[in-house]
Amino acid sequence: MSDPFRYPVRVYYEDTDAGGVVYHANYLRFAERARTEFLRALGIEQREMREKDGFGFVVRRCTIDFRAPAFLDDALEVITRITGIRGAALEAVQEVVRQGETDPLVVVDLVIAGVNGRGRPARLPQKVRDLVGGIAPA
Repeated sequence: MSDPFRYPVRVYYEDTDAGGVVYHANYLRFAERARTEFLRALGIEQREMREKDGFGFVVRRCTIDFRAPAFLDDALEVITRITGIRGAALEAVQEVVRQGETDPLVVVDLVIAGVNGRGRPARLPQKVRDLVGGIAPA
């Protein structure tokens, strides 16, 4: 998986405001779903990791750059790239684009921290480091 992970999203009525424009907070939902499916594609099941290892992910920092709107019925893609790995965190960039286009509508820059069952910082499990490390830039 050295290529970025692409997750398709269709904009439904429930995702928009009265003018048919995607409501700003819904981009976070799209990004969250894409990150979950990205991890699943790598073989990382978050529920299993939480139950067996007492480990989970939380968003520590999130910066969103809204560049252009998406509209009702648009076919979008969320493109996820891991840009760095730290002891207890992953750095990622997610771009929301219209399918077939390259210019991002929204760019989400994230730090995703690892936490234990008490919500305290925890080092990334070796399995996560191995799987994600194989696709992150050196």
